[in-house]
Amino acid sequence: MSFSLETLGYAFLGGLLPSLIWLYFLLKEDARCPEPRRLVALAFVAGMAAVPVVLPLEQWISGAHLANTSVLIGWATIEETMKYIAAALFILWQRSVDESPDYVIYMLTVALGFAAAENMLFLLAPLSTGHLVAGLVTDNLRFVGSTLLHVLASAAIGFSLAFSLRLGPATRAFVAAGGLILAIVLHTAFNALIIRSSGATTLTAFFLIWSVAVIFFAVFEILKYIQYRNVPANVC
Repeated sequence: MSFSLETLGYAFLGGLLPSLIWLYFLLKEDARCPEPRRLVALAFVAGMAAVPVVLPLEQWISGAHLANTSVLIGWATIEETMKYIAAALFILWQRSVDESPDYVIYMLTVALGFAAAENMLFLLAPLSTGHLVAGLVTDNLRFVGSTLLHVLASAAIGFSLAFSLRLGPATRAFVAAGGLILAIVLHTAFNALIIRSSGATTLTAFFLIWSVAVIFFAVFEILKYIQYRNVPANVC
């Protein structure tokens, strides 16, 4: 299927803008000790680059004649693992990643890049058929739902890395695996509720994701307090 330049442009902007808005608020949370913009941009692009790798793997899962639950678990496992791999390959080994909150910031940024590319693809179909309103509605739902889901799922991994920073390698690997499993569980639960597509389950899905968001943002504030409580305000 071919798409016009206009359709591609609208899909690009429609997919990118929600993630950039989330990224703006995320970086405002990190204003105390901001990360290098170059590295933030690299994390965002790394997340976007993970999507073309994920798509054929998810298509293979879809064609493997598995039960619906197994397919959802497979999709979530692929996406959360690839976001983690993208962060590990391009970001987490960098010298600038030297404080506990950094792991959360960069995992969330990778997730936002991933969500941006994914949203672009979801918008192509309604926009190419002239259903602009449907495309905008889809984009708004993904802004408050699916994009936030990616952020929170990756945050689970980020928190596991952050709180285990001072532990030994074996223990840290175990804790990181727990964070990845939690990310997969959150992702699978949200998708299962959304795919049922009834009003009640959709509301439950959004209640779940926003409840987790409140908890995670509170934990992030605790993490920042622990990191900076004995550090002067003008020193990072």
